[in-house]
Amino acid sequence: MTRAFIALGSNLGDPRQQVLDAMDALQRLPDSRVLQRSRLYRTPPWGVLDQPDFINAVVAIDTGLSPHALLDALHAIEQQAGRVRLERNGPRTLDLDLLYMDGVRINDAQLTVPHPRIAERAFVLLPLADVAPELQLPAGTVAELLARIDIHGCVALA
Repeated sequence: MTRAFIALGSNLGDPRQQVLDAMDALQRLPDSRVLQRSRLYRTPPWGVLDQPDFINAVVAIDTGLSPHALLDALHAIEQQAGRVRLERNGPRTLDLDLLYMDGVRINDAQLTVPHPRIAERAFVLLPLADVAPELQLPAGTVAELLARIDIHGCVALA
């Protein structure tokens, strides 16, 4: 089994429920077990600013799936939620990103692990810090990276 961290985000439909439903779907992945769920965060849009706020979270899992098989499973969950890929960084019903897998480094046409923009994004680092603040990423630990960025506008939800 390999430890993996998955980011979840939504800003269309009922974003909170989309993220919670995706967390439940992750529990049903074959040969995998959800270990931890972060709090939910309301975060401002990133990239394309003229869109609703997002609900974001991170889930830690142990999985026997390969990185590419896990990515395929994440895409299937997105499709079940009605995800349509129209605009990069645009609004979406559900976005699932494989952030990190212990001992895995991949950079191919389908997948880059660790995710190349973790260190730039409060909407990823805040929930990731809930489940793995001491996780060592290429640019530092999650806690160190979080201390370096602006988290203005990001709010933990009860």
